[in-house]
Amino acid sequence: MSNGEEEGYSAAGEVSLIKARRTLWESVWRGLKSAPPTALFGMTVISIYLIIAIFAPLLAPHGEAEIFPMSYAPWGEDFLFGTDQLGRDVLSRLIYGAQNTIGIALATTLLAFAIGGSLGIAAAINHGGLVDNLLSRSVDILMAIPSLIFALILLSMFGATAINLILIIAVLDSTRVYRVSRAVSLNVVVMDYVEAARLRGEGVGWVMRREILPNIMPPLIVEFGLRFCFVFLTIAALSFLGVGIQPPTADWGSMVRETAGLIQFAKYDITAALTPMLPAAAIALLTVAVNFVVDWFLHKTSGLKDEH
Repeated sequence: MSNGEEEGYSAAGEVSLIKARRTLWESVWRGLKSAPPTALFGMTVISIYLIIAIFAPLLAPHGEAEIFPMSYAPWGEDFLFGTDQLGRDVLSRLIYGAQNTIGIALATTLLAFAIGGSLGIAAAINHGGLVDNLLSRSVDILMAIPSLIFALILLSMFGATAINLILIIAVLDSTRVYRVSRAVSLNVVVMDYVEAARLRGEGVGWVMRREILPNIMPPLIVEFGLRFCFVFLTIAALSFLGVGIQPPTADWGSMVRETAGLIQFAKYDITAALTPMLPAAAIALLTVAVNFVVDWFLHKTSGLKDEH
């Protein structure tokens, strides 16, 4: 092949890549334009939270565990939302709490999907076999125990460290992911292209990655959003109970517990009573925002059309 032909093929490839990128961005833009106000609100809130979590050290006016002489300082210029019982700036801990709470919840959800998703697809491929029965019965046993109580017991036994928190909640939550991934995979494993891949001699891993996973992504993405909300709330609840993210690491659940005593001073200072509401509102707002986006994506991928 001559140099001119090689340059021609290279230029054609670059043009194709540019067209593909342009088509992708156009489809994304059309999807955003057609999104309802609730989904746009949810995406805006999620984007703001992510920016705060990523740039927390730059946005926080004070250190995460920096202690000042005045505890329970009122809202003002020095401390916008006052200080807690130890004299730590509440605003700074709210900002760092976004990084810690969201980061740990996201890592936990990703691990839960890696475990539950892969096992669910593998069980679907071996439907009715020994692997399927063994995994399904094990999942049934784990799901029979209330997850929050089970997590409390395990964290009390092994210690409430961040690693243990992620591993324990991920394993418990992977049971829900397993059920969903197995259910949707059962509709795919009977397709002709999956059978053709098996007859070609493709391994189980290749079939899972290339044939089944791409065809079950929409319901898994929806489940990911819902699972993230549940994991996020579980971590906040465990931190509120004292066995989640441990101090001095900032966490919204533990912040509610630490500042809850200020509610009794509401008749003297209304801002004091609002202080424990700030981390609670941060938890609620993110949960609502994720659910708005999940609802829109579920409707969009379901094939249903709005009636005007």
